[in-house]
Amino acid sequence: MPKLKKKTILPSAIEEQEIASQAVADGTVLTAEMIKKMKPVSQFPELGFLVKMGRPVSDNPKKAVSIRLSPDVLSSFKATGRGWQTRIDNALRDWLKEHRT
Repeated sequence: MPKLKKKTILPSAIEEQEIASQAVADGTVLTAEMIKKMKPVSQFPELGFLVKMGRPVSDNPKKAVSIRLSPDVLSSFKATGRGWQTRIDNALRDWLKEHRT
């Protein structure tokens, strides 16, 4: 089973019971036999648009590096929330624009 995201809200026991009863009522419960007969989507080329193949390949992929930053610099960028690494990348890019010869 895939790892759940931090903000995933799982149904309560009562909600889970209601979901199961509705599945039984409308016939969407799968038996073990039905599951064994199932085929992967990859066997149906016309449904290829349903298969998520990951991120598109970038023309200019970023490189993973290890960098040592001062604690105050790091905490300042992290305090701005998600995307702090991109903001560091942009800050370095701006610095290069001003300091290239």
